[in-house]
Amino acid sequence: MALTQLSDVVIPEVYSDYQAENGPEKTVFFQSGVAVRNAMLDQKANSGGETLNVPFWKDLDASVEPNYSTDNPAQNASPQKVVAGKQVARMAYINQGYSSADLSGEIAGSDPMQRVRNRFGTYWMRQWQRRVIPALNGILADNVASDDADMVEDIAIDDGNNAGASNVFSRTAFTGAAFTLGDRFESTSAIGVHSMVYKRMVDNDDVEFVSDSQGDLTIPTFLGRRVIVDDGMPVVPGGTSGFKYTSVLFGGGAIGYGEGQAKVPVELEREASSGNGGGIETLWERNSWLIHPLGFKWLEASVSGESPSWAELAMAGNWDRVVDRKNVPLAFLITNG
Repeated sequence: MALTQLSDVVIPEVYSDYQAENGPEKTVFFQSGVAVRNAMLDQKANSGGETLNVPFWKDLDASVEPNYSTDNPAQNASPQKVVAGKQVARMAYINQGYSSADLSGEIAGSDPMQRVRNRFGTYWMRQWQRRVIPALNGILADNVASDDADMVEDIAIDDGNNAGASNVFSRTAFTGAAFTLGDRFESTSAIGVHSMVYKRMVDNDDVEFVSDSQGDLTIPTFLGRRVIVDDGMPVVPGGTSGFKYTSVLFGGGAIGYGEGQAKVPVELEREASSGNGGGIETLWERNSWLIHPLGFKWLEASVSGESPSWAELAMAGNWDRVVDRKNVPLAFLITNG
């Protein structure tokens, strides 16, 4: 029987446009304003290299007392100076391919590669989020190890199965995390939670739904902040029983994003002789991503390959905060549910 192959329908330019409609910017992190694509990061992502410098000017030091004017011409004031800082971002060069024997499609009556084509965009959306969350784990670990946990409200106990009201998510727990930002406590606009924590928020009747752009009441909010529910959010076993869940408070633009251009972003590979001549078809996609939490420097303390793995993103030694705590729009809340 006649079978339309993927090679008949994949035109790289058209296919790339199709995939862009299902890329990382469709994730709830972008929709909530937590992640922002940045033209400067796009430019740096296309400039080559593994680590990229992101310079910034530090704020004027308001702890320095101003000069007091006099009418004495012999008294000369000394000006202060503005100081530059440097964030360092890390590129990730990633790819994935899926293959199928032509015969399998003919026997099944439908082409499995069409399914791959239709779902590849969703795959990359999920992969993008699965790089963000380990990076947040690494930042949390670095903050505990190097900055006295000044971004963390930890109310969990090791014996999670016997946790009380003071150990689980509540408005009081939330404000404890928010106020790690001091007088910038209102700068957060979203909170990412595991579904078990979200269940408690719902049980507490703390979730309100607001209209999306179509006028449907579908967007969950907590105290005016968008709720991002993702079971990829950090959860670890308690030391004795139960679990510890990490929720993350985000400010707008907490995650910067840039995208480079792979030499061949989409490629279709045909192996005519494979399958004893039946033919094998493989669809490859390649991405070059720069995902960078605002206010941090990538230290490259431990990376075995050309791009950091999920486990390496989660290592405390690979991160260092380079701005004042109040200028980092992130806070962490650790609870038993």
